[in-house]
Amino acid sequence: MEKKYGKSFGKLNSFKTNFFEDNDGMLKMADEMADIFASQPKRKVCKICGTPLLRPLFVSHRLGYIQCPECGHLNGEYEDTDEFASKVYVEDDYSRNYSEDTREKYQNRMNLIYIPKAEYLKTCLEKEGVKDINILDIGAGCGYFVTAARTLGMKAHGIEVSKNEVDHGNRMAGEEILVHVGLKDSIEYIKNTDANTISAIGVLEHLIHLKENLEAVRENDNIRYLYASVPMFSFSCAFEASHQDCYNRHCGGTHTHLFTNSSIERMASDMGFEVAYEWRFGSDINDLYRFIMVSLAKNKNEDFAAYFSQKFTPLMDDLQLILDKSEFSSELHFILKRR
Repeated sequence: MEKKYGKSFGKLNSFKTNFFEDNDGMLKMADEMADIFASQPKRKVCKICGTPLLRPLFVSHRLGYIQCPECGHLNGEYEDTDEFASKVYVEDDYSRNYSEDTREKYQNRMNLIYIPKAEYLKTCLEKEGVKDINILDIGAGCGYFVTAARTLGMKAHGIEVSKNEVDHGNRMAGEEILVHVGLKDSIEYIKNTDANTISAIGVLEHLIHLKENLEAVRENDNIRYLYASVPMFSFSCAFEASHQDCYNRHCGGTHTHLFTNSSIERMASDMGFEVAYEWRFGSDINDLYRFIMVSLAKNKNEDFAAYFSQKFTPLMDDLQLILDKSEFSSELHFILKRR
């Protein structure tokens, strides 16, 4: 397995200013999603391996999180059901925090966030000797990754359950790169694709029928690789659990479960795949920085907040790299290949 660690925050905070400036509004949104989640049936078995679950390891923002005793996956205490998915992904405007309203802003977001992801995939598959990369991007959102992949010369298209996002993405791209599908239609789409690579950027944690989608990947011999980024059980979970009045972007909202190294290995094994490449770059330090800044502002310590920011921000990349190398940071990009 080839491993890579770290990525500079650079200008990424420019896309998350509302996390700082509208903490209360973002927290209210997360609390509303938590209310929907808490109205679902209790989760009895692990999302990844089906092992019966025991008591919660911790509680954050009113929700319990249970670590699977078998594969280590972190499961929210309630089921993510079709009803939950319909309410948060289709009925609510979930995309409002992840889409840009002008072509220039769309292009900027794509260049800054998604081009590096697409470059990583292309570099790794070229090492594998893959010359014709053909990508099906599932949960494609507004098409940022599809656009990035096509910009780099790869063949790519995407499927997405939100018609608003599909229409917006196709309009921003200037061509039909996305297809609208129903909540369960992605399974058949995956079974019948001729793509050799599935990409799922920030998607696996949102799939209600995760096992069925992964089984469809396993059954389609055309698919040789799965490229995904997922939220991980990490330091951010502790930072959020200890800052209950700050917006919980990581362990909450639509993140009803979090991956671990061992649960990813179990998932890959069940699919007949193996982990070939990993790239770890989390946002734990950014989360900690945000919580401190929000708390200082709430306590009317604006002058000290500015002084602290001046001292702390130059250290953030180095601090995050330490956490990334510990392999307990908040985000992992990985590529699975068929055995």
